[in-house]
Amino acid sequence: MLPLKMLRLKHICYPSVSFYRSWVIGCDSLLDQLSSCSNEDQIFDLVGKNKAKLSVKHVGHAINLLWQFQKERPQMLRTIDCIRKHPQFVVLHVLAENKIDLMDDETLVDMLYNALRLNVEPHDSLVQQFMVEAWGRIERFSMATLSKFAVCLTDQHMYHSPLMGEITDIVSRKLESIQDVRILSSLMLSISGMISTRLRNRLIEKAEFLLDTRDPLQFNNSRRIVQFLRNIKFSYRPLLEKCNKIFLQNIKNLDADNISIILGVYQSLHFNNCDFRLAAKWRLTELVNAHTDRASFARLFAALGPLSGPVVRERLESVTLLMVEEFSPSQTLAVIETMEEMECRNPHLIQRVASSLYKHLNLYKPVDIARITQALLSLRCQNPELYAELRRMLVSYLHLSVIPYEVSMLTRVLSLLPSTRIDHLIPARVGAVLPQCNLSDLNALAIAISKWVRNGSSYQSGTAAVYMKLLQKLNKCGLERLQKADRMDLLIEELKFVSGEWFEEVLAEETMATFERLIDQMTGSNVPEFALFLTKTNCLHTVLLDQIASVTLEHINKIHYSAIYATLLPFTILNYDPPQAEEFFESCVQHIRPHLNLCDPHLLVLFGYSLALAGYFPEDIIKTIFSVDFLAKLDSQLDILPDALNMRIRLRLMELNRAVCLECPEFQTPWFHDRYCQQLLHKGNVSVSAIQQQIQAILGQLLGGSNYAKASVFTPYYYFIDFECVLNKHQKPLPYVDQSTMLLSKKGKMPWGPGNEFIGEKQLLPGAQRVAVDFLDAKAFCKNSHHIKGETVMKKRHLEILGYHVVQIPHFEWNSMELSTKDAWIEYLKQKIFAEGS
Repeated sequence: MLPLKMLRLKHICYPSVSFYRSWVIGCDSLLDQLSSCSNEDQIFDLVGKNKAKLSVKHVGHAINLLWQFQKERPQMLRTIDCIRKHPQFVVLHVLAENKIDLMDDETLVDMLYNALRLNVEPHDSLVQQFMVEAWGRIERFSMATLSKFAVCLTDQHMYHSPLMGEITDIVSRKLESIQDVRILSSLMLSISGMISTRLRNRLIEKAEFLLDTRDPLQFNNSRRIVQFLRNIKFSYRPLLEKCNKIFLQNIKNLDADNISIILGVYQSLHFNNCDFRLAAKWRLTELVNAHTDRASFARLFAALGPLSGPVVRERLESVTLLMVEEFSPSQTLAVIETMEEMECRNPHLIQRVASSLYKHLNLYKPVDIARITQALLSLRCQNPELYAELRRMLVSYLHLSVIPYEVSMLTRVLSLLPSTRIDHLIPARVGAVLPQCNLSDLNALAIAISKWVRNGSSYQSGTAAVYMKLLQKLNKCGLERLQKADRMDLLIEELKFVSGEWFEEVLAEETMATFERLIDQMTGSNVPEFALFLTKTNCLHTVLLDQIASVTLEHINKIHYSAIYATLLPFTILNYDPPQAEEFFESCVQHIRPHLNLCDPHLLVLFGYSLALAGYFPEDIIKTIFSVDFLAKLDSQLDILPDALNMRIRLRLMELNRAVCLECPEFQTPWFHDRYCQQLLHKGNVSVSAIQQQIQAILGQLLGGSNYAKASVFTPYYYFIDFECVLNKHQKPLPYVDQSTMLLSKKGKMPWGPGNEFIGEKQLLPGAQRVAVDFLDAKAFCKNSHHIKGETVMKKRHLEILGYHVVQIPHFEWNSMELSTKDAWIEYLKQKIFAEGS
């Protein structure tokens, strides 16, 4: 028997390796007869009649054929269990076990591979003896045989075993001898859990080279390579793009399974390639009619659902309603999570899937129960009995779990359910795993516990105190983990999904101090991810930003062009110019310029908007974005993006269009967002805060009456300002009269519309000036300072171009101790409006 530690591993699904027949059929009549068999019964009949004559070659060939016959059938029609229990298969089993010493290396590994495919258990004596024998021969295996043997280990979930470690060492020593990308990609996938950073880089370099020398129609190699990148959590863009090109060349040959795998890998690597998503949508739509069995349809639904438009989506939902009772538990889970991603609002379908889940809850693992609960809550499913059972199961699993990630996920999801009493065992379980939790797990636990503390009135006496003590321990663990951190890359990875009150209140300051301590570890490869993290924190840290700019300037060629947007983002969002700012911005623009045609359209729009925030408008980039061909391509790709990203891109395109029209009229870019802005106006609800009401009242007193200041105004190009007033050339306020008598159509713009919306421009008396008064809440500033952010700066810049004198009222000034009386507020506004405008 093999050591137990070799079998203690996590589960990851790997695709099977294609069959490679190595048998040489010669004058052996029994071998010829086996080769002529057309089904399993004929093979077993031959085995039964020739038991005494069966050699190693016969046994191997028979087992090989048994798997091939099964492999050619759809999953639902396979009879593997019947094959394995057949008396003649038992004969083959015994013969194979007795002839191991006579097998050559290739036969040995082929037999092991096929036995595992026929569901012979890893603890079976045949598999065990094959494994021991193979381990003893491993150093002499050819790379093709080693590759197949590595797949056998992954079939047994031995990803981190000593044996896989030996294979990893052999690959490291003999990497240069591998000239077949199929062998390399299979080995990469198998050893992905054991490699060092240095070996990772060597494998990637070798894969890039071999992909250029292999038939591009062999897309399985590329699929394994992107799965390898997913396993090691390394989004290496050049290799991803090379593989993506091969997928696009083979899109007609890809089935729903492969497309689903590729889309899932892309999502986890944050590689959102619109060309592939469009091609996948076309291919999957073409396959809809061909997928009639439940297994293939479930996979098709999972892949096509999030990409489909209303018509196809309705069709998919209708077919799912008919099939839902036939789905297996795993297929039902995939369907409900896809519905969550699609933001499905079909109540009948939601209830049917929920009922199907209810019947099989006992078959799901703890993490699956958490995923189901989250999906049902997101879909707003109404099923109290189901939620009660899910709560019971979550609590039960929490009592037993010792895995930090599992405990944090179960706890977080449990906190999403309506509050009820939580027994004392849960805080004890959470407290036990805290020292082993990473920052992401701690963040999830902090959110859940804080929610329970806020709802403490519903608990028995003393429970809130227990949770407060647990929060203190959690805070201590988080700070200690930061203080012990010594690798920037690992810290960035842990913080990728950390956000919210707990991070801001407990970890933010120590996190930045830790990054400053590790600042020398900033490189061209981790700069984009770190820049994204810094943007997300909304905090201004000039030392870290200066280092980002410095590393970018020094190593710009090591940064993929698609990552330039992320690298630039914190500078423009936070409105910060580093030393050598002009050189930094120009370097970023120059780096992306040769790749404009390769950039996803939505990424180029975001990049253009980011530059506009800082007042940079490279003419070639702007004209590329606003060309007819580019906009047509962007329009075709918007519909396959997630809804939230779709809306964000449309908004950014409008804001970029506005910025170009106002700041670069020489580009002659037309303003084409009137209808879009009108739609936003009709959807939006303008709410007035108590402070804004207070400012409005004080403005009325200062200016001479409520008719001297207009509230909630939309300017030309649809900027929203809190208040507008007009001063004559003597700095005296002018009252608002019937607006319709004061309007002219300028530069072809529309004047006031039928709903009294401000689309055009009002004609002013000579020397008069409009004043825009805006109250700036905390969102307009960096979280750790009073430094104003780029979006607010750009708005002021644009309002001034439109002819406004802009008065900005920071919340910290208006709410300060100095402005605690009405007279002080009046004097403050007087200075802002009149003194600054004079």
